[in-house]
Amino acid sequence: MEKHTILDQLRAAKAAHINWVQRAKMLISGFKMEEDAIPVNSTQCQFGKWFYSDAQKLNGLRNNPLDCFEKIEKLHFDLHDIYLNIYKIYYDMESQGFFSKLFGKKRKITEDSVKLAKEYFSSMEEVSKELVKEINLMERRIVALPEQDLEIL
Repeated sequence: MEKHTILDQLRAAKAAHINWVQRAKMLISGFKMEEDAIPVNSTQCQFGKWFYSDAQKLNGLRNNPLDCFEKIEKLHFDLHDIYLNIYKIYYDMESQGFFSKLFGKKRKITEDSVKLAKEYFSSMEEVSKELVKEINLMERRIVALPEQDLEIL
């Protein structure tokens, strides 16, 4: 795989992550958001789809520390866990019917629930900053590698 293709994919995944976090912020700010616009499952967001497919090829790069992917995965899981708390504030997961459980149901939002969501979001932003930092480190490592090291991917 060519270096520019790998970097394009990585940068697109990072941008998708940043957009995902911003959509959560928009939800808390009162913008109408479709439930599936901010996936709860870490394998369903655009970043997760990239991370569990094409990114796995990068795991064996010679200048990539062994724990790099573990850190990114943990941070990504943590983000989705925090977002699940926000999701539960805005969408009813306790509904009785199958489709209600699958698609959720919009809840009535109080000032207290918005305050709590903002507290969760503050934690989410901190984890997101750490995740972006790790992604940036990976990007720098890829840039530093000679093209021939990446052609085998």
